[in-house]
Amino acid sequence: MARTLDHCVLPTGSLATARERLLALGFIVAPDAAHPFGTGNCCVFFQNGSYLEPLSVIDPAAASLAAEEGNVFVARDAAFRAALGDEGFSAVVLGTHDAEADHERFVAMGASGGQPLEFSRPFRNADGTEAMASFRLAFATPEPAAPCFFFTCQRVNALKVDRAALEAHANGVTGIRRIVMLASAPERHIAFLQHFSGQSAQRSEHGVDVRLANADLSAQTPDAFEATYGVVPQAAHIGLNGTGLAHVAIVFEVPTLGVLRDLLATSQAGFFERMGRIVVPTAAGQGALFIFEEISA
Repeated sequence: MARTLDHCVLPTGSLATARERLLALGFIVAPDAAHPFGTGNCCVFFQNGSYLEPLSVIDPAAASLAAEEGNVFVARDAAFRAALGDEGFSAVVLGTHDAEADHERFVAMGASGGQPLEFSRPFRNADGTEAMASFRLAFATPEPAAPCFFFTCQRVNALKVDRAALEAHANGVTGIRRIVMLASAPERHIAFLQHFSGQSAQRSEHGVDVRLANADLSAQTPDAFEATYGVVPQAAHIGLNGTGLAHVAIVFEVPTLGVLRDLLATSQAGFFERMGRIVVPTAAGQGALFIFEEISA
């Protein structure tokens, strides 16, 4: 069974800034939620099961203590911010039914990102009722020193949640189509991507691609990325490619670009069009380059 893309972690200095930016781009943003270890998020959910997780440190003391006590999620977030600042795209997350088995596999392949993490937090449903959501995470990284990382997420007690209202975005986005990463030599990461995803990695004209159940992972050279999307990768990301994969862009699916084009023009959000795509450069609260493609494209 092909793995699914679960979510993308987008560090930000402020959840309020992230909310304002994402609303301007036509997304519906869920209410703020707090983790029990000092971080918090305001997520954007999609019909294909994927979502965005803007992540901020809302209790620095609690986050620092959690990192000291071995919380890999918080420690990795802090390392990313130290290397690249408070705004960016730090982690790609796949869904799993067995995070413990994933961890054992990551250790065996020499790509473990640290000890697994299990935690619970209250969750408020649309009708106002509350339940306790529990998660188990297993971490992986192609290189120990790489700021960008990967993990799998197991919902230990899967809650029945009706997110239909949160998935009806004004911009028409139905899901994430592709995650784009930079690497100076994408073929160096074929083994890692295959072990992490459980899927075959295929060489392409752009680099290396992995097909998931609901999206694709694409590792590209900086030159291929610029030629395709018309954006020159940040120097910091290019410098990181020797030590891992740098997460740089999220490609979304929309039924038509026309609605999105009008919305972005009205909100005065900067964008340009290239090869049948709408490209929105990074900004505070956005983290990654956002690219929109029509579903039929």
